[in-house]
Amino acid sequence: MNNPQDYSDKECLKASLLETFGFDGFRPGQEQTITQLLNGQSSLSIFPTGSGKSLCYQLTALHLPHLTLVVSPLLALMKDQLSFLASKGIKAASIDSTLKGNEAQTVMAGVRDGDIKVLMVSVERFKNERFRQFIESVPVSMLVVDEAHCISEWGHNFRPDYLKLPSYCQALNISLVLLLTATATRKVKQDMAAKFAIRDEHIVQTGFYRSNLDLSVLPVTQAHKNRQLEQVIMAQQGAGIVYVTLQHSAETVAQYLKQQGINACAYHAGFDSDTRSQIQQDFMAGKIQVIVATIAFGMGIDKSDIRFVIHYDLPKSIENYSQEIGRAGRDGMPSQCFTLANLDGLNTVENFVYGDTPEFAGIEMLLDTIKSEVITNTYDNSSEGKWELQILQLSNAVNIKQLPLKTLLVQLELAGVIEPLYAYFADFKIKLLKPKDEIINSFNEQRKDFLQRIFNATDFKKIWGSLNFDTLLKDRSIERNRVIAALEYLQEQQLIVLETKGMTEVFKINLNELADPSLCQTLSNYFKDNEEKEIKRIATLVRFFQLDSCLTVNLARYFDDNSFDDKRFDSVSEINSVPQCGHCSVCRGQVAVLQHSQLQIPWPSDEALKQGMTELAERLNGKINQPLSIESYCRFFAGMSVPLFGRNKVRQLSGFALCEQQRYQAIREKLASLK
Repeated sequence: MNNPQDYSDKECLKASLLETFGFDGFRPGQEQTITQLLNGQSSLSIFPTGSGKSLCYQLTALHLPHLTLVVSPLLALMKDQLSFLASKGIKAASIDSTLKGNEAQTVMAGVRDGDIKVLMVSVERFKNERFRQFIESVPVSMLVVDEAHCISEWGHNFRPDYLKLPSYCQALNISLVLLLTATATRKVKQDMAAKFAIRDEHIVQTGFYRSNLDLSVLPVTQAHKNRQLEQVIMAQQGAGIVYVTLQHSAETVAQYLKQQGINACAYHAGFDSDTRSQIQQDFMAGKIQVIVATIAFGMGIDKSDIRFVIHYDLPKSIENYSQEIGRAGRDGMPSQCFTLANLDGLNTVENFVYGDTPEFAGIEMLLDTIKSEVITNTYDNSSEGKWELQILQLSNAVNIKQLPLKTLLVQLELAGVIEPLYAYFADFKIKLLKPKDEIINSFNEQRKDFLQRIFNATDFKKIWGSLNFDTLLKDRSIERNRVIAALEYLQEQQLIVLETKGMTEVFKINLNELADPSLCQTLSNYFKDNEEKEIKRIATLVRFFQLDSCLTVNLARYFDDNSFDDKRFDSVSEINSVPQCGHCSVCRGQVAVLQHSQLQIPWPSDEALKQGMTELAERLNGKINQPLSIESYCRFFAGMSVPLFGRNKVRQLSGFALCEQQRYQAIREKLASLK
């Protein structure tokens, strides 16, 4: 099976498919993808949800000589994949935050020995000092990126660290790459391929259209939404998911459904991990019929018999909508997708966008922080310095949420202002499993001396000891990497337990680029441009739900699936002369017209707004080093959460969220008129 001459042998691949996975034939796109990979051609595969993307790397991995490294965005996705691989007798593992004791060392030993063929990690794992040292020491045949649309700035659910994957791939000298996704517009597709030099002929796209999904848009006022939801669910059979925007909504809607005798349960990121895990298991086992969830639920759910998906609130975008309805009917059986639509929640969806845009003052503060904290003259070239950060502390200091802050740091990298050197753990704790002298005396003289120095620099209490790297590394003959390797080895040999925390990232700073007077404005413009694009995407979503031509065909075309005809479109607004699918509300003659439940939402009085502004200014007096901006006041009245508000308990003020039913731009205009 591992003979290179077998790689392009179709009969061999089919035999391997049957022998290992029990399938007697490939689904569309799978064989082409696998053959390309085994011929050494990096590939991008875009298959509909539930159509077998994962098999492309699973079967390929069996025929490659070394490790297949899979980057996956969610722990639940990894666990599902690992369970499947284990059931097929394929040795696979993950390195993630749930591993305890020596489990990570056991996995790494299995990879080094060649026993483990597939290793799954999150993209953030690459910033882990210990993981980087490990993965650089083993040969990797292929890098697989699941949910690869995250690589593209045009993609949804954007995770900044995905942008670094091309450079990680180059640094690790991995020549073979597979990108997998279900949702990619033409721009996203082209962007992904370009980042990994994937040729057009190696992009495999099988089509977005799923004939078993019935799409319905049901206009409904807010007052009648719960009753409409109940009626829709009562008409369905089997399991379903109801998507809401807010955690509070998940709980109140689930409670309403329970009162109507429906077996429903809320699910959101505010629950602890054990609770979420139990709810998920109960849903998978059929003990819960309906999950009322935020988007925290679903991506890691591999339940093939979900018969309906209902959007109680507007989704964030067409991309989110398509992913969420894609969880229905993975078994190929008919399934229903409903959107209970009005314009009331439009402001909430938009506020997620506005709330993630850093203020100009915050970007300015970040650049000033770098300038003031950078350690100059670290390098021979005096124009370079070094800067260390811990993301949570920095987020609080500059009043920028962690996700947009990470995006901002990536943009500084791309602009050549900062360059990541390495990341390390600030705290190393050691627990001895054998007496110190016994551990030291089990090594030769040279290593005895080295271990003695490590232990001398460790402040041991009753059970745990804290290693002081500053003390240890004063001896220039000692290298940090060697110390970590020694500690990892001691843990592998079950001589110590090693715990690490306080992830600290270290960057090289180009002071000349940092001094560019236009830098702050350039970065601010980048986020404002993205903000504008996201708001336009929401408008496109609203237009989509009100189309008077086939929803299914329009959705497929949005994702560059032109199997219905030869026309090409980049946005929904340009679509016309559309064929009919016959299984959506528009094809049934039900064209939706969305409205606000109230024609006009009343504003608080000017006096109440002025009082709220005074309250906020007084609460934050002396807590920040610049005047409050109009953006801060807007976020306060819109009920948005930012680090500055959280640590100063701003939610307790009477003016917080006073205008949460209003659209953000309207709040901004209203406050400007009061100035």
